[in-house]
Amino acid sequence: MPKKILFPFEGDTVIGGSHVSAMKLAAALDRSKYEPHILIHYEAGPAADYAQSLGLDFEVLEEPSLMSPGGLSYPKDCGAGAYMISSMRRLVSTLSRIDPDIVHTNEGRMHANWVLPTKLGGKKHIWHHRQDPTAFGINKLAPLFSDHIISVSQFAKPSKPLRSVDQKFTVVRSPFDFNPNPPDRETSRQAVLAEMNLPDNAILLGYFGNFVTRKRPDHFVKVIAAIQKAMPDVPVHGFLFGSVAERDEELKQSCLDIAADAGITDSIHLMGFRQPIDGYMAAMDANLVTALDEPFGRTLIEAMYLGTPVVATRHGGNIEAIRDRENGFLVDPFDPAAFVEPVKQLRQDKELRDRISATAQAYANENFGLSIHVQGVCEIYDRLLS
Repeated sequence: MPKKILFPFEGDTVIGGSHVSAMKLAAALDRSKYEPHILIHYEAGPAADYAQSLGLDFEVLEEPSLMSPGGLSYPKDCGAGAYMISSMRRLVSTLSRIDPDIVHTNEGRMHANWVLPTKLGGKKHIWHHRQDPTAFGINKLAPLFSDHIISVSQFAKPSKPLRSVDQKFTVVRSPFDFNPNPPDRETSRQAVLAEMNLPDNAILLGYFGNFVTRKRPDHFVKVIAAIQKAMPDVPVHGFLFGSVAERDEELKQSCLDIAADAGITDSIHLMGFRQPIDGYMAAMDANLVTALDEPFGRTLIEAMYLGTPVVATRHGGNIEAIRDRENGFLVDPFDPAAFVEPVKQLRQDKELRDRISATAQAYANENFGLSIHVQGVCEIYDRLLS
């Protein structure tokens, strides 16, 4: 009989890399060995739409209230007291009904709400960590209550765990279900130039990710301003692709304000969530990764696969993916002007540009892929259930 793996998700917010990675894993599991059960809290929302697009069945659990993580607050959530008194007991009851062999959580809110009920319900728990290595949960809860910690990078390993996690910590890179027929970059570029009514000599620079503080879309806008100042004779355009949750509207407005102050309002394009994204990513002259404490960004690898050069902050998991000036560029994470020279070199030196693109594509093909990820996670499932 197949072993049941429960994947709980939040349904009342935008989807991010954790949803994409976890659901692609669930969809790719060998059904003769594993049965994924997708559980979406509160409402169907974008998570349900994405599950459906992958052919995954899902269940919506409207109650109980979840406990808000950290300093964030969601309308339907409750405080720690109400969670301990009521919600935790009801989640244990849900576990009893679904009867999974493993509960596999994939982002902060799900970790915080499911780790204790899973322990109380006598089930195995996997904490799949894609966030800050200093976060409370990964250092205080996961070492005590999770049966295994999967991380997307060594950088994201808990920095000060209550007890050693060395025997239950494994790095498994995120899954990348690469398009076997990637879009032609020049054709994609011309399509974007036409869509946005831009001249042929424009420099197209991309930000790919939701609007969250850690990813620093505001820093991206400052980078575009610095590049335009350094290259006044060339039109420089920054494209921000990603969803903006209601709680992040202030960050979006900050981006617009920075652009206005720098006199580049017409050069900053808020593109929203686009699917499929391959064509837009391939169209960019470079993918600029401005994040701090990024455990291991999906879009960085996706850009590499498409041959789009990556310029990223020398911070977090970026340094595990990029070898400076070999398959991309690493720059000072705090100085917007640090991005200028790599962008200039990519613009002016075709040999360098082609070499970095080819090296990055080879690296992505050889080291990432859905089958590699699925195999790594299933080995952990098998060990826990043996």
